[in-house]
Amino acid sequence: MPPATLSVPAAQPEPVAPLPITVQAGGGTLAAVTVHGPHGDVAGALAADRTSWTTTDPLDYSSGYTVVADAVNAGGAHTQQNFTVTTLTPHRTAYANVVPAPEVVSDTGIGVGQPMVFQFTAPVADKAEVQKHLHVTMTPPQPGAWYWVDDRDAHFRGPNYWLPGTKIHIQADVLGVDLGNGIYGAENYGADYTVHDAWVAKADGNTEQLTIFQNGNQVNQMVMSLGDPGHPSHEGPHVISGKQPSIVMDSCTYGVCAGQSGYYSETVYLDLRISNDGEFVHSAPWSVGQQGSSNVSHGCVNLSPANAQWFYDHFGIGDVVEIVNSGGPTLPVWDTYGDWEIPWDVWQAGNAQD
Repeated sequence: MPPATLSVPAAQPEPVAPLPITVQAGGGTLAAVTVHGPHGDVAGALAADRTSWTTTDPLDYSSGYTVVADAVNAGGAHTQQNFTVTTLTPHRTAYANVVPAPEVVSDTGIGVGQPMVFQFTAPVADKAEVQKHLHVTMTPPQPGAWYWVDDRDAHFRGPNYWLPGTKIHIQADVLGVDLGNGIYGAENYGADYTVHDAWVAKADGNTEQLTIFQNGNQVNQMVMSLGDPGHPSHEGPHVISGKQPSIVMDSCTYGVCAGQSGYYSETVYLDLRISNDGEFVHSAPWSVGQQGSSNVSHGCVNLSPANAQWFYDHFGIGDVVEIVNSGGPTLPVWDTYGDWEIPWDVWQAGNAQD
């Protein structure tokens, strides 16, 4: 009876990426495997059929690992063999950060419109390969797909907003993965989120009304003002990405600076950001007379101080503001977050190969 054989694909003459080490047995099963690295023994898991064993602890870059394996054939004869695996030294690594940071929303949860986001700290050239290592699990299960907003940001959403109460785990297993152009993933990283009640506000530029729904039931309606004809608000679903009690709004951020016609710099209160180019829902006591009758803002959703306080108290990160009849263009996908402007069939098809 021929002896069992052992192989370790990662045991190559040249250094390899720090991906999991797999030990394989041929013509028999594994009796014992030990992998020793710079920090001691590396944990691993044996397959149900006992023909393979794979490390479960992450490996390090620029390190050496000794593999000691023992396989046994059907006749009980053992084959023992040692292997060496050396991991490469990358010229550059990148981290996969999550947005929003879990600690920011740990107490409140996220809204139903919040896409799952991995934001890489360096450009990703091989998006198709990297996307294979990005995972999302949900309870209850819901459909979803990845879409690359740019070279650093991969977003995950479904055909509809998340169900209230959904538990979401997002995971990037990119340690040792070549992101392209010689940049490697620095570490594996995951985060957990909980979706709170569905808070959706519908802003209609024709009626100048902001109608608010909680879990599909209307709970409030208030007068408002959207962007004026020269600064129309973007149309489509907007997702709240930030919340501050006050900010200084300065027109110089979009090119109208001190001394120029139309310049302003003012402290504005009860601010919820709905796009990255300066659109907010906020308190606007100066436009109370126009709220409910005309659009006079620079793209924001203007509310009275009392209405703004109610909105600020009930809405947060991931909640949705849907703007219609504003006369403005559709919110771009890259404009934090224009994700919901892309039809589901286009989003689901993905763009990792583009």
